[in-house]
Amino acid sequence: MKAHLLYRDRDLDSAQPLPSQAADLIQDLALETLLGAMARGDRFLFEVARRVLLSSLTNDLETVLYRQAVLKDCLRQPALIRSLYQLTIEALESERKATFIFFKDPGLILMRSVQILEQLLAVLRRLRALADERAETFDSEGFRELWAMLRRELSDAYLERIAQHLRELHLRHGVLLSARLGQGNKGRDYTMRRPAAPQGTWFARLLGLGGRTASYTFHIPERDEAGARALTELRNRGLNQVANALARSTEHILSFFELLRRELAFYVGCLNLAEELTARGLPICFPTVASPEEEQRSFEGLYDPALALTQSTPIVANDCQADGKRLIIITGANRGGKSTFLRSLGLAQLLLQSGMFVPARVFRASLCSGLFTHFRRREDAALRRGKLEEELSRLSAIVDQVRPRALLLLNESLAATNEREGSELARQIVTALVEHGVTVCYVTHLYTLAHDFASQRERRPEMLFLRAERLPDGRRTFRMVEGEPERTGHARDLYARVFASASPVTEERLA
Repeated sequence: MKAHLLYRDRDLDSAQPLPSQAADLIQDLALETLLGAMARGDRFLFEVARRVLLSSLTNDLETVLYRQAVLKDCLRQPALIRSLYQLTIEALESERKATFIFFKDPGLILMRSVQILEQLLAVLRRLRALADERAETFDSEGFRELWAMLRRELSDAYLERIAQHLRELHLRHGVLLSARLGQGNKGRDYTMRRPAAPQGTWFARLLGLGGRTASYTFHIPERDEAGARALTELRNRGLNQVANALARSTEHILSFFELLRRELAFYVGCLNLAEELTARGLPICFPTVASPEEEQRSFEGLYDPALALTQSTPIVANDCQADGKRLIIITGANRGGKSTFLRSLGLAQLLLQSGMFVPARVFRASLCSGLFTHFRRREDAALRRGKLEEELSRLSAIVDQVRPRALLLLNESLAATNEREGSELARQIVTALVEHGVTVCYVTHLYTLAHDFASQRERRPEMLFLRAERLPDGRRTFRMVEGEPERTGHARDLYARVFASASPVTEERLA
């Protein structure tokens, strides 16, 4: 039995290594905040959400649409999905509650497997009842296939047959074995047999008149320890095949519940995140997903969910039309929301690729072949290498992995050197990446770089220039508007705000 709620034709591979840029994405996009909201303190939910989000950076449009349909079903019936998830936990708990065994004794293995399967059978019956009662309320292919599989595999006759076998395997009336004589009159082919059905009427059997075949009986004296051990060995040889088969059946059913729990965990995390965001009055939407070749990227009301989850003040959202734009240069006032805007772009793309909703009113974007980030890092305290060398090293690692149709987010990259050198390095790197088919979103204060690209605007329609909006009185709106790069970052506004009681600030003093 398979769950197939995340992929149409395969299971989630929990052993698959995460992409090499996973650590940078987690740090630069504040992903742990988002994962924390999805997990609500549950480490298992956290790990599953982290794996699914970071392993979904592919061009698989069918999988994205498949998950979107499943998640829409989950959002329509959150209580049922949570109940189904708890059912998988209950099933997996049956193994912990069963008798623990220290020795590989066939009789003990059989007893433990029967205990576990009896508990699993009760859960399977409830799962089948859910399939019968609620299957028609789901629209997605993923859930419809799951319910159909449960109905097909867990028929009433099949479940009753399992229950009958388990009753017999309690061995309340002893064990019937058969064997053959092998070389040297040693026993071989020990096999456990089902007891023959009683012959005659119940009254005849009560009087001992039932038909019986001829048999030989022997009794082991109470103090014959060697005889008891020999009999136990014979019994275990006969039980061995049955015990192994039952143990494999138990593992098979437990593995199904483990798969179902893992895949449902992702959707429970999505429900948790949706509840957290909507409780704050923030919009979410299912994005329109395009193929990578279409190069679409436009949105209304996009915001940073990591920021929204950590502050109580209202969140500023942004609109943008960037279809066909392969280079987006973002400049403007210090503390104007540029890094937050860049992070919101990255998180939205990551959620889109995972088949989730995104934090926006409207969002339309193409899939990307990979998502990479290059944000500023703190100075190396050990002084093993300079800041510029560290930046170039990380950029080199990205260039080695990046492919056409990837998305690269640069935040103040190459600002560790002077304006002229930083601009020239950035110009060559960004130009090569864009010509290679990579979409680059670059937050920068390098005016020389931004001005150089802006001068090519007429013959380079794939470029878009955004600027952090600043009102005439120096206030920041934290919105990104289309506009040419400015030479200043308006640091004097911040200076005036901090030192408002100091002497007047003049252009000359800040030059």
